[in-house]
Parts: sequence; C-alpha cells; structure tokens
Amino acid sequence: MAHANARLTFHGRCLLVRRVVQEGRPVAHVAAELGVSRQCGHRWVARFRQEGWEGLPERRSGPRHPPRRTPPETEQRVLAARADLRAGPDRLAPVTGVPARTITRILRRHHIPVLAACDPLTGTPIRAVRHSANRYEHPAPGDLIHLDVKKLGRIPDGGGHRAHGRDQAARGRGIGYDYLHTAIDDHTRLAYIEILTDEKGQTCAAFLTRAAAFFHAHGITRIERILTDNAKNYRISHAFQQACTALGARQKFTRPHCPWTNGKDERLNRTLTTEWAYRQPYDSNQHRTDALGPWLTYYNTQRPHSALAGQPPISRLTPSP
Repeated sequence: MAHANARLTFHGRCLLVRRVVQEGRPVAHVAAELGVSRQCGHRWVARFRQEGWEGLPERRSGPRHPPRRTPPETEQRVLAARADLRAGPDRLAPVTGVPARTITRILRRHHIPVLAACDPLTGTPIRAVRHSANRYEHPAPGDLIHLDVKKLGRIPDGGGHRAHGRDQAARGRGIGYDYLHTAIDDHTRLAYIEILTDEKGQTCAAFLTRAAAFFHAHGITRIERILTDNAKNYRISHAFQQACTALGARQKFTRPHCPWTNGKDERLNRTLTTEWAYRQPYDSNQHRTDALGPWLTYYNTQRPHSALAGQPPISRLTPSP
C-alpha cells in the first residue's frame, strides 16, 4: 500500500509507462502531466524495462534481508518451545534465552494465535479473543478479593476422552462435576482454590471464611471488599452475606452479563484450566485433584506473572531486602 503522500498509485505508474514506452512520448512531459519529477518518471520507466509489469507494484521500504532479524534457527527454537510448553513470552524467555519482546515479534510474524484462542490441551485455535482496554489494580493487598466458581467434569477411573479419545474413553456419564471455588487478591494476585462438591450459598460462605484465613496467614490481615458475579449463591444467600459481615468486608457485584468485570478471577480460571486441569491427560479424578495443591503453590510462589513484572504473587507480600 502506498504512503499517504504518494503521487503515483500502481495505476498511475502503468499510465506513465504506457505513455512513455508505448506512445513514445518524452519522460519529462509525461511526468509533468502526472505531477511527479522527471527523475521519478525515469525511475519507473527503468524499473519497467528491467522487470516488466511485475516491477511496478508496491514494495516494502525496509531491507529485503534485515541485518538484525532473529536467525531462523532461533525462531524455530521459540516456536518449538511455544508448541511444547503452551506458554506466553514471559515464561518462554528464560527457557529459550530470547527476550520476551523478541518472542512476541516472532509469534506475530508467524501468525501464532494468543493462548486465549487455543485449546489448552492441544494448542489448536478454537475461539476469537475479546480485548478490553479498561484495566485497574487496587493499591494495597486486601482492598479487593475476587471470588468465582468454575465447574469441571469429573474424570472416570481409567481416564476420560482427553486421554483416550471419545471412542475409547472409560464411561463417565453421570459422575457429575467438581466445583472449583477460587479467590484471588486484586493487588498481589495471591490465589486460594478449593475443589468442593457444590456451589450453594453455605458452601461459598465456608469457602470465603477459609480463604480469608489463608490470606491472613500470608499477611493480608484485612479484606475491604468482596467482588463476585450475580449468582444466587452470592447475591441472596444469607450465609454468604453473614460471612462477609463477619470479615468486615463490603460485597460488590459485577455488571450483569459482563464476566470480564471480574477479569482477574476469570483469568485465574483460564490459567488453572490451561496449566493444571487440561495440561495433561489424567487417569482418574483423584489424580487431577492431587495435582492441584502443588500447582497452586507453584502459581503463588514461583510462576512469573505478567502483571507483576515477571514476579510471582508472593513477591508483593515479601519485604524487599
């Protein structure tokens, strides 16, 4: 595509060449008619005589072989690491030895979709991505705690369809769901997760009490606000309201039909499904349950978080030396 101030489009160049080459008119006269310099006219005529009509379309202004472009071997190493780990640039950087910003450019150059648009188990693109520029972060730990519940189908003994395919999977119809109750601190991203049997109001209230104890043990001694969606187990449950009152926390609710207003917990849900629930095929539901504790410890204490400049959530609670 020509730049905004270009005098000649592809059609204009073809017109210039026809008038000069086919009609035999002087280059200077034709150039004046088209509003370009004589030198410009000679350049396009010379290009036509060397390359034909194929030489007249637009060309990129940069060098054909950028001297500072990442070597192909390095790009292939990055692409292989992305396919193997299914992680973002911040996590791929220490593995590949390539800066995160360079990894981002490599992935864009090769049209690799973002993780949010991919199946967490296979990496196959499955959805479009909604982008939002509205971002916020509360200034202190405990200012806001996000709560949510995510349902996961239980895995039959012997493994489900993700391990063996739908035709060969063990029969698991009717075995129900696990309910992942999640809580995450807005400022630190410190997370607490439990797998429970339902999402009733009393269950959510008891989970909130235990989550508050977890945060208190990590230095978040007061919770100012609790943000949830508009589900009945949060909005009209007396048990949940009493739990909030006991903590001295004010209840807040997301905008109806706008789950991204509880975005930090929704992002945590996506992370745990990608890196824990669907990261590998499990041969039983207990196998997956047992893997949650070690993953949650890794998430809080070691896993780099892009919103925290590559540091884990615990870093915002640990005093600097």
